[in-house]
Amino acid sequence: MIVWISFLAAILLFLALDLGVFNKTPHIISTKEASKWTAIWVMMSFLFSGVIYWLYSNNYVSNPDGLKPAAASIKYITGYLIELSLSVDNIFVIAIIFSAFRIPHKYQHRVLFWGIMGAIVFRGLMIFFGVLLINKFTWTAYVFGVFLIFTAMKMLFTSEDEKFEPKKSFVYKALRKIIPVTSHIDGEHFFVKKRHITAATPLFVALIVIEVMDVVFAMDSVPAILAITSDPFLVFSSNIFAILGLRSMYFFLANMIERFSYLEYSLIAILTFVGLKMLLHDFFEVPEWASLAFIAISLLIGIIVSLKMNKEEHPKKH
Repeated sequence: MIVWISFLAAILLFLALDLGVFNKTPHIISTKEASKWTAIWVMMSFLFSGVIYWLYSNNYVSNPDGLKPAAASIKYITGYLIELSLSVDNIFVIAIIFSAFRIPHKYQHRVLFWGIMGAIVFRGLMIFFGVLLINKFTWTAYVFGVFLIFTAMKMLFTSEDEKFEPKKSFVYKALRKIIPVTSHIDGEHFFVKKRHITAATPLFVALIVIEVMDVVFAMDSVPAILAITSDPFLVFSSNIFAILGLRSMYFFLANMIERFSYLEYSLIAILTFVGLKMLLHDFFEVPEWASLAFIAISLLIGIIVSLKMNKEEHPKKH
């Protein structure tokens, strides 16, 4: 329990420093600044695997699966890479949402900050119930496995023309029925007073749509990591580090997301792999290093192919 409290306290402390110190004044996040923070979060995430090793070596955290320290660290890194790779779809949708509601670049960080606060709560609840289900009813592993393969096939055969339109979504329409919505942006405020009526600004609308979409994406990512481990601390910590790095990664990749179009096939391969892993876990066990290697290689191939094809499609002009 002390480890959980310490971990959550550390995350909340950094988030407080983020909004209260590092980004106190709204500003446009440059690619250089975003790349710096992306590198910092990725480095911190990988370094945390050392903390995992130390915690499990000294039995400072409950170890329901009886994992050895090295196995726990590998499972954490594997889970983190899965969550990080599935975040690519989140980045694309967030870019569409910000564009649809015309959110100025300098206020996007504030929206994502509160979006991540909500995501931590919702992911925590989904992980809690997911672990509870998979431990209490072993057959739910098969349900999750089928769902992940279905999701992968849906991604493979869905037409690129079927784009998400935030203003036509159920969330946006429902929100307008609950609270007055204005198209006026008043600085970084989520609400404005308008003729004695409190109305939600586009920043708040974008925040709610992002929160709901994160829950939708978590329907894939949480079962995916449960295929690697059902250890609550490993599942939660890998999820949280991936979410915390999502903001800087968004500002780093948002303007060049189309360059990584072939990365989607990597996600399809990863979802199919973890889905099959869940379905076949009674017949054979995939070694930890094999899962990590498959996911890492899939991501690497997707990135290399995307960059190569993009270079061929858009050659430099001399």
